[in-house]
Amino acid sequence: MTNRVKPWHGVMVATALPLRDDLSVDFEGFAEHCRWLVEQGCDGVVPNGSLGEYQTLTPDERAKVVETAVAAVGGRNVMPGAGAYGSAESRRWAEQARDAGCGSVLLLPPNTYRADEQIVVEHYREVAKAGIPIVAYNNPYDTKVDLSPALLARLYDEGLIVAVKEFTGDPRRAYELAELAPGLDLLIGTDDVLVELALAGAVGWIAGYPNALPASTVALYRAAVAGDLDTAMPLYRKLHPLLRWDSKTQFVQAIKLSMDIAGRNGGPCRAPRLPLDPEQEAVVRAATEKALAEGLR
Repeated sequence: MTNRVKPWHGVMVATALPLRDDLSVDFEGFAEHCRWLVEQGCDGVVPNGSLGEYQTLTPDERAKVVETAVAAVGGRNVMPGAGAYGSAESRRWAEQARDAGCGSVLLLPPNTYRADEQIVVEHYREVAKAGIPIVAYNNPYDTKVDLSPALLARLYDEGLIVAVKEFTGDPRRAYELAELAPGLDLLIGTDDVLVELALAGAVGWIAGYPNALPASTVALYRAAVAGDLDTAMPLYRKLHPLLRWDSKTQFVQAIKLSMDIAGRNGGPCRAPRLPLDPEQEAVVRAATEKALAEGLR
């Protein structure tokens, strides 16, 4: 781990959640996974994101996931997802994270329906009442709400957010954001534009594939943010066949399969997610085995 200036800086892994064969949560396995990620050089964890299948958890399970992560790696290094259908519910999850000692939370805009700008602002105002630093999560593909650079600047200027996980995959936004809200921290939100956003000034990465290959992906991130392209680009090319799965609909299943192949406990997913179809599984398996054969870990 590096000495990060802010709790949301560095490589923050959106953790996959190990499930047993009966689909119950393996909390001991999850704690071990969080500790292992930090031992491998990651800076912290982001539980209860989409990769952690938070939508399928009971409230008790969701709260215990946060508490388990905090006990494993320390609250400063935990950024739970606070996404929920209602603003009041998101605020409660932010309060739970605050009370557990977390350093920040990751917050989607309202995603029950296509919210307009004023609704988005009021949503972030409500959750900000919890008094914990908020990282906005811009994923217009899934939420149908686009946190444009201008809207993010408005949220930042009002003191509602400290950073943004940028998931659009469009590196052009980074430069506009830096002009409109120079103090807002940019976090890489999709694994497969890591180098592009690192060069554009990102100070963190909310990451998927370190769940399976932490040492190599951390080395890639560190080289990219340092501008060391001689180190970064060969790694990026080797890893990209896997990294691009982070942007696909089946990213949870793909990353869990890669974990299984790499000797970690990925395991099954809860419904409605189904296992990868044979063609997808073959692609992920081949790419993972190739990366492992090339010495990536």
